[in-house]
Amino acid sequence: MSIPINLFDWHCRAIHNVRSDPKNRGLAESIRVALKERKFQLIKEFTIFLCEAKLKDDEVLSILKDAKEVVQHLTPVFLKAVKALLSLNWKKRSSEIIEAYIEFYVDLLMTHNQYLSIGVFKLIEHWIPEKSDKFDWVKGCPSERSRLQLKAVHDVLNRILNAAPMTFQFVCKTITDKFPYYKRPAYVTAGYVYNVLWLIEYKPIFEEPMLQLVLQRFLLLDVNAPREEIGAETDDEDDEDDNVDADRVFQMDDVSSYTKTEKTVKHPVGKTLDICLFMLYRFIDEKCRIHKNSTGEQRSTAKRIFNLLLHIFDDTLLPSYNTHHVQFVLFYVTSIRVAYSEAFLDLLWQKVQNPQISPIIGHAAVGYMTSFLSRARFLPLSLVQYYLKKMSIWAHTYIDDSSKKTLTWSFGAHLVFYSVCETIFYLIASRARYLTDSSKDLHFLECLQLSRIAGCHLNPLRYCLASVATAFADVSRTYQLAYCYTVLHSSPRRKLPIVSVRGKCKTEEKLETLFPFNHYVLKLSKKYIEANFIVHQCKGTDNCVCGSTNKSLSTPPDDEEDDFIISDMLKHLEMSTKQ
Repeated sequence: MSIPINLFDWHCRAIHNVRSDPKNRGLAESIRVALKERKFQLIKEFTIFLCEAKLKDDEVLSILKDAKEVVQHLTPVFLKAVKALLSLNWKKRSSEIIEAYIEFYVDLLMTHNQYLSIGVFKLIEHWIPEKSDKFDWVKGCPSERSRLQLKAVHDVLNRILNAAPMTFQFVCKTITDKFPYYKRPAYVTAGYVYNVLWLIEYKPIFEEPMLQLVLQRFLLLDVNAPREEIGAETDDEDDEDDNVDADRVFQMDDVSSYTKTEKTVKHPVGKTLDICLFMLYRFIDEKCRIHKNSTGEQRSTAKRIFNLLLHIFDDTLLPSYNTHHVQFVLFYVTSIRVAYSEAFLDLLWQKVQNPQISPIIGHAAVGYMTSFLSRARFLPLSLVQYYLKKMSIWAHTYIDDSSKKTLTWSFGAHLVFYSVCETIFYLIASRARYLTDSSKDLHFLECLQLSRIAGCHLNPLRYCLASVATAFADVSRTYQLAYCYTVLHSSPRRKLPIVSVRGKCKTEEKLETLFPFNHYVLKLSKKYIEANFIVHQCKGTDNCVCGSTNKSLSTPPDDEEDDFIISDMLKHLEMSTKQ
């Protein structure tokens, strides 16, 4: 008697398990039972099933069909089930499933706006390339397959943004929070940046926060990829994915079609920065370059993007210390139009002559002006002369004002003045070939009254780098612009030890020379810089007249005759480190 009873019990339990199987009961039935009978065990089991099961396409399609029918009932009571639905692997499935999933996704977020933050978070997660996608990303450019998958993600995001503008804040916060750590592999960060720039393409409202974010994160990459470490690499080193046609970043061709022409650096963080800057330069070129047949909207976009970059430079890059490459974003965008260069220089000059600005910022602004005016090949000589005249007039006014007041022999009190004077000396020495090309040019230099600046009571030559002072003295003697050797020779006899508060003697303060637009050693992105970059070469004559050379930008500074100030800067840095 006992055997038949046990068999009957086993048979009943088996029937019950089949009927309660979440796969068989489905999402709609699980929701109905929870709402009508207040029994949540079935929806819990279905949620676990969604998270753990390897679903086939027909199963996913059936689940999405049920989800679409009960979307209005998916209140926060079913939060875990909703999270499981939003986490489904959908973008690599058939087009039918992708369309069904997009419809459900949009309906859910529009019906229950409390899910907007979760929904946006899940979408942005798809921007981060997975490890299995590594070979689908070459220099920040996806394969056609990956691009189509991402297009579906962006289509969903675009529809949500159109239907619910308040999603803007969620999107900005999520993109910021999900931005990859700077030590992540290059393809991960580059893939994420690719999607950020893609978002700007169809939603210009994100231009300012996203460009601000991108440049802030590039800044973090930059300070962790010193020029000295990158420049020490040898050219014969190769990389597994160093090959790409440089003009195909936004054309989205299959990566198998790329030719083996372009290389990047081996430094892991430098490689990430190189690829990301390459992508940003490409984006800027498309947005800010104006042609004869450009529409009014395109011209407006170009102006808007440039003004945003200028604002971000003022807010983020200018106050930053010891950057190497990220500031070249401004160098490149200003090379597109002379009007951009003029606006950039005007911003810097306003910082210099504004007494309310911190001397540290004023000093940095002068450094950018010096480096830009001496390195930018695209600047007309008239613009260089214009700022030489402005700086000399400002210097003369400063000398007059300081002579009427009680003299303050504090180096810090006159920091901006010494920076401006060094800029004048350096520009004349480095661009002497062009500034002395005709009698008219020589007359212009004579009108600057350089002797008065060099020999004034504040003695600017004393605080300049010795190589800059010597080079300027050589040029000014050759063209009879000023006689500086008497000042240079007398300066050592006038040097007095500076005594600190504790009574200890310190070495004399020297001007820290800033040249932000120095050698560009990133290999992939340098194609946007090198054609517009002047590399100076000291001829080694008594005149020390410096002109341009065609040497590669990526050549390490120690191997070049490039800047007559390089060795002096390194010596000064070494001395200050030992103190």
